Amino acid sequence: MYNIKNSKELAGYINYTNLNNIITEEEMKEFLENAKGTSFNSVVVSPTYVSLAKETLKDTEIKVGSVVGFPLGFEDTESKIAETKTLLDKGADELEVVINLSHLKDKKYDLIGKEIEEIKKIMGDKALKVNIEVKALDDSEKSAVVQVAEKAGADFVKTSTGFVAPCHIYEIVNDINIFQKYAPKIKIEIFGGVDSYKIANQVLTAGADKISSNHGYEIVKTYKELRENTQVKPKPITLTKK
Repeated sequence: MYNIKNSKELAGYINYTNLNNIITEEEMKEFLENAKGTSFNSVVVSPTYVSLAKETLKDTEIKVGSVVGFPLGFEDTESKIAETKTLLDKGADELEVVINLSHLKDKKYDLIGKEIEEIKKIMGDKALKVNIEVKALDDSEKSAVVQVAEKAGADFVKTSTGFVAPCHIYEIVNDINIFQKYAPKIKIEIFGGVDSYKIANQVLTAGADKISSNHGYEIVKTYKELRENTQVKPKPITLTKK
């Protein structure tokens, strides 16, 4: 079992995510207020709400993440670079870029690598996450693209956009094993299927570095209720000499 000491530490492994494309501004404000009271590593929001998130969370240590080429990744590199620059100007601290899956299927690894390199150059020391949409890939493609991402300088490989069916825990563990074997230096972020503290714990135990989840608030709240708010009144113990 993963040795999580408290709910604050658990929240630090979670990127609380809301990429709902029909969310209202009031609903987003509520989402951000929930995040504000919890020590998440980051919130992940659409480009529309990056500025609002930066303003709402300015007095916290929570980073603001967003997405580039989302959710299909088939924009050209120039478009992704322009989007990256715009989001950085708005204050984004972390970005995930969806790769061009057509390039991957055609084994055009040089194009994928060059795109990652160019975007990472713009981002500097801010975290670049490469989203590879694992459900669309076989294991050989996963092993190939994660090597390209690591070599090109990506900080994280991320497993899903959330727009496909979530992976089962066994599939998640398999993917983590592939990433660790073929690209041991790149960090791993899991998205999809992590909707409870139990699954979060299993994913972290398997070797993930971060979890991205729409259920981040509920995961931390449940952990806190189970592990920190349990009240037990001990019974008096009487010791007798033998």
